[in-house]
Amino acid sequence: MTSEPNEEILTAPTHETTTREAPTRASARPSKDGLSVAAHPANNGSARAADGGAQDGRLDAEEKLDPLSEIDRFFDLVIAELAALRTRAEGEAISRAVDLIIESERAGGRVHVTGVGKSEYVARYAASLLSSTGTPAYFLHATECVHGSAGQLCKSDVAIAISKSGTTPELMAAVALLRQMNIRIIGVSGNAASPLAEASDVLLYAGVDNEGGLLNLAPRISILAQNYVLCGLSVALEIRKGLTREQYAGWHPGGVLGRLARGD
Repeated sequence: MTSEPNEEILTAPTHETTTREAPTRASARPSKDGLSVAAHPANNGSARAADGGAQDGRLDAEEKLDPLSEIDRFFDLVIAELAALRTRAEGEAISRAVDLIIESERAGGRVHVTGVGKSEYVARYAASLLSSTGTPAYFLHATECVHGSAGQLCKSDVAIAISKSGTTPELMAAVALLRQMNIRIIGVSGNAASPLAEASDVLLYAGVDNEGGLLNLAPRISILAQNYVLCGLSVALEIRKGLTREQYAGWHPGGVLGRLARGD
């Protein structure tokens, strides 16, 4: 498979937005007490500037960074960002997403998960995780969706569409087609005011202020945030469906997980 274009990177995602009026949608309501970039460990160009680093994130000639110290900074930042997301992500939205999936399955529908760039890998993981915990799910290739892969979707299906920015052109083209097909959309994005959020029946908010690393560009913590809310969705579905150890063992006949489920 050829690599897809990376997600557009937002250096300052907007966490506050007005609630959309559509009664079937769950809008993200980011906490005003959420951590800002300034509250996080010095990990971006502007923070380093106070210590003598260049404002654009580049190092001054005499500044030398210790990789081990930077790893510590990153780990601290991950904890801070996910703690902030814990106050911003809405359990109610996850519950609505569960309701939508249960309703779809009762009508004979299935779940499809899609994303572009780094979010594609999150989509593949989410489809695998959901399938292994009692919710059959299928990966949908976003760019191929408008070239025939939309044929894998049937009436009453649900699509989970993942994008940090909520503006990725290839993904939005797929989402537009899915809407034409009357497919319900569960959006996962760090931008509650994005086109993806607007097109979604339910939005699972997954925003972060800082990606970590010297450049603060490569998707790192935003990928963890996407997994964070999608794992939460899988937990809620597992509970709603009453998944048993016997069922789990049946889907894992091999490996350590299967042995643990069976009590071997």
